[in-house]
Amino acid sequence: MPRNAGRPVLAALPVEELAVLLSPLPGYRAKQLFSWIHRGAGTFDDMTDLPLPLRAELSERFALYPGEVAAELRDPDGTVKLRITLDDGYCVEAVLLTDGEGRRTACLSTQAGCPMGCIFCKTGALGFRRNLDSAEIGSQFFRLKGIAGDIANIVFMGMGEPLLNLQELRRAAAVLTGGESMGFSPRRITVSTCGIVAGIRDLGENGPRFRLALSLTTADEKLRRRLLPAADPLPAVKEALRQYQEQTGQRITLEAVLLGGVNTRPKDADALADFAAGLNVAVNLIPWNPVEGLGFEGRPLREPDAGEIARLELWLGKLGLNVTRRFRKGRSIGGACGQLGGTPTG
Repeated sequence: MPRNAGRPVLAALPVEELAVLLSPLPGYRAKQLFSWIHRGAGTFDDMTDLPLPLRAELSERFALYPGEVAAELRDPDGTVKLRITLDDGYCVEAVLLTDGEGRRTACLSTQAGCPMGCIFCKTGALGFRRNLDSAEIGSQFFRLKGIAGDIANIVFMGMGEPLLNLQELRRAAAVLTGGESMGFSPRRITVSTCGIVAGIRDLGENGPRFRLALSLTTADEKLRRRLLPAADPLPAVKEALRQYQEQTGQRITLEAVLLGGVNTRPKDADALADFAAGLNVAVNLIPWNPVEGLGFEGRPLREPDAGEIARLELWLGKLGLNVTRRFRKGRSIGGACGQLGGTPTG
């Protein structure tokens, strides 16, 4: 049972477990609390249909969420980033993104730090602290929902490698997608992995049927070894993706973080097309977002210029790939792809 200063945490528990924990309170009280949590209530005092004495009792006995929000940062483009200090002092970040049509996406973290060591990612430079438990994962969503109201999609693309914490990820997702909850469809949840073969196979065999994205960056195996040193070899990753696709029938997204002068060449397009052959995929190009201090082979990393991006997009299109470009959101608050855990660059 997750705890906060010695008090059990209620967020991200199934309603049945809430009922047991709240005993001897009647079962309908558990359903009331469950509903309030899923509506994004920030405190017990927000639960206005509970008697005041009960709210006071709950505040003494329980914590609603694990940790505390240490900072709420807002970008002019509408992005919101929460920096959450957990009970053991580690910090994680969750981001709320809004697209041009007003749809909101919650980007959630699954680990404090990250063990993958990708050289273009600030979180990877922090090193690994620990896996988050299901309450620490799920509470990020509820805190963002308290800010946003309706959230259309969830992406596990925050801090950490989700498939290295699959048990707790499943537990958190079960609360979000269960019949007693808001009934969030697994098809509106995307998990992004650097390429953990065992995790991809586990997800395909045992579910849930999330949408899957591979942080590919490059399909040049030698280059990828230098950029994503802890990821599994590409032949094994591709076979796992093929099996996942057979099991789920879903299209897979190949994410390519574009590093200026590193992986934007014609041969990079050819390698990506070769990797994609035989798979039903869409390619998502992600221009690298600046993070101070990150470099590659003795040189600072740089953003790709507009010409590099346009040429690579054109080459991939000519090779028959379905290509989209991710537009940058949240850069001024350190909330864009690859920036979590760092200092905003402005």
